[in-house]
Amino acid sequence: MQETLNIAAYKFVPIDDAAELRDTLRAQTHALGLKGTILVAQEGINLFVAGTPDSVRAFLASLRADPRFADLEAKESWSASQPFRRMLVKIKREIIRMDHPAIQPAAGRAPGVDAATLKRWLDQGHDDAGKPVAMLDTRNAFEVDYGTFEGAIDWRIHKFTEFPKAVQKHRDELAGKTVVSFCTGGIRCEKAAILMHELGLDNVLQLDGGILKYFEEVGGAHYSGECFVFDGRESLSPDLKARANGVSARASEDPDIGIKR
Repeated sequence: MQETLNIAAYKFVPIDDAAELRDTLRAQTHALGLKGTILVAQEGINLFVAGTPDSVRAFLASLRADPRFADLEAKESWSASQPFRRMLVKIKREIIRMDHPAIQPAAGRAPGVDAATLKRWLDQGHDDAGKPVAMLDTRNAFEVDYGTFEGAIDWRIHKFTEFPKAVQKHRDELAGKTVVSFCTGGIRCEKAAILMHELGLDNVLQLDGGILKYFEEVGGAHYSGECFVFDGRESLSPDLKARANGVSARASEDPDIGIKR
């Protein structure tokens, strides 16, 4: 029986009270018995928490009461048990580390494509303008090995901070195509798309909500394998079922694990 509700959410928005917000979120999640990871930075918030459905939804309602997070969108999935060992709320320099200070996502989102439109493009073999679609995987190599979109570009990066150099090295591969950057839940592919636009690649879209939103809305069409997640479930199949229900060794390696997306 799937009794634990897991949510993943992020938003790029200016935060100038990070310490106060951290303390508030720490108190709220503790009172509700939630576990997971929340990262707070000047550029926004990134979270992955799990608990009983009532507790998780109460937390989301409280978070959305803050005008900065009123439109926060959360991706939901279920597990038979709690996939996290503890609850961490931390202040970081970036909510997803790229080490590229010019990136300011709060100044505006990169153009995106929704799951249904992307599936239609992949079904027909081109976008609505007739251009070929290049799927660009912005995740780490070991994540890609669990599964990815068929024919996706994979630059075999080992951490997201390597992505800017990879773009510079391989940008010619993207010429003449509509590029769709994707990742687990949307945060890395959004930053990646913003970077590529800054570098003059104006033919780049992000997959709204990442692979998990794609699974939720259209299933596994044009996707091969599973999607690695940074928690005890290890990976999710296109029907959002977990491979494991305990806390995996990889999920417990790093206190910030479970939050990349």
